[in-house]
Amino acid sequence: MADQDERELVHDEVTRLPPGVRQGRRLSDKILVAFHQACDQSDFEVAEQLLRVLEMMLTRRPVMPDINRRRNIETLVAAHERLWHLRHPDADLDD
Repeated sequence: MADQDERELVHDEVTRLPPGVRQGRRLSDKILVAFHQACDQSDFEVAEQLLRVLEMMLTRRPVMPDINRRRNIETLVAAHERLWHLRHPDADLDD
């Protein structure tokens, strides 16, 4: 449930901003929003590719120390979990 709330918050933040301000968002945030949109539209191949790009961006050696690194990695893990659950809906029934 928290993942859904976070996705909605990020999506709402991005879609409510005027175009000039929207460009100030981090590229990783935009890719995350696109990932969730692809999941919402059941386009799992695109979602997987976006997730790979996001993972590459978040795991490469940063030029500057990132104080949000832990949160970014947690968001990446949550995105992987969402895609896995979407691709394996029967796994939820085993609980």
